[in-house]
Amino acid sequence: MKAGIHPEYHEIIVTCSCGSEFETRSVLSRPLHIEVCSACHPFYTGKQKIVDTAGRVEKFNQKYGRYLQK
Repeated sequence: MKAGIHPEYHEIIVTCSCGSEFETRSVLSRPLHIEVCSACHPFYTGKQKIVDTAGRVEKFNQKYGRYLQK
């Protein structure tokens, strides 16, 4: 590897909104806060959160409905 062009790695603490923390190495020199991690993500936990998609569809139709009608 060429000397002097690669960033330095630091050990940082990553904190999730669920309260889970883990240590990793990164080019960041400060702690990192994330919203979803493997401890709370539905794919890893097997628990599914209900998302209000009806409101999103209505919002989409209000915004773009006139373009969809021919």
